[in-house]
Amino acid sequence: MICALASSVCFGAASVLQAMAARAATPGTGGGVDVALMWRALRQWRYVAGLGMDGLGFVLQIVALRTLPIYVVGAALAASLAVTAVIASRVLRVRLSRVEWTAVGVVCAGLALLALASGKEGHEDGPSWLPWALLASSFGVLLLGVVGGRLPEKPRALVLGLGAGFGFGVVEVAVRLIDGIDLADPVWYALLVGGGAAFLLLTSALQRGAVTTATAGAVLGETVGPAIIGVAWLGDRTREGLGWLAVTGFAIAVAGSLTLARFGEPPQTPPPAVTSPPTDRRPGRGQDTP
Repeated sequence: MICALASSVCFGAASVLQAMAARAATPGTGGGVDVALMWRALRQWRYVAGLGMDGLGFVLQIVALRTLPIYVVGAALAASLAVTAVIASRVLRVRLSRVEWTAVGVVCAGLALLALASGKEGHEDGPSWLPWALLASSFGVLLLGVVGGRLPEKPRALVLGLGAGFGFGVVEVAVRLIDGIDLADPVWYALLVGGGAAFLLLTSALQRGAVTTATAGAVLGETVGPAIIGVAWLGDRTREGLGWLAVTGFAIAVAGSLTLARFGEPPQTPPPAVTSPPTDRRPGRGQDTP
């Protein structure tokens, strides 16, 4: 559980850095998913630092996924928005309302309930078709990015956010299915394609869409689906008689995180002040000669 919470801290800090960098990157010419955007964002030191935090968070996430049920890790990752909110309140001087501070407490309470109710990680391999379904889903995330990038701004942000969440969800399940290095195993390719597509969609959403909506979509996409897969096919269980408590804690943690979704939005740079052009006071221009 410590690794799951530590990974959420890393991802929460990374989201602040990457959102600021994505908005500072030179915009492309199109209105959809911009493949070259990530390369332009890499010129921003904040984005590179955010990737470093993501890398550390991913390592901690792998450790957590190998020891905890997926639904616990997913809820902890959703709680990274609470971390983002607290960091934004300090570093970016963003004020949290009473409702938002309450939401931070709600997220912590939901995670505490999950920790009490969660059982051991399941050790089932799932059906034989699951690795191939993950691979197909990873390419489906790319297709969703192509389609979503052509939508109007409001639905585009939600679709790109959900797509990014689905991609991260593929990564979560793939980590559980990996059993040694086997290049013939489709799970490895699902992990690479799903993770890469998720980063691409999320980076595009951070720059081009309503990031609050995109962040909420990503939280839903990366928590609900993997949790269902873990319980249905991978053997994730709760402690005896505490299934209701786990469901309650999961719902509370995710709901509190969605309340804090606006903190995926980087601070807006105020537009430059418009100054009036100097008045021409030369004679003959409508002004009296002094």
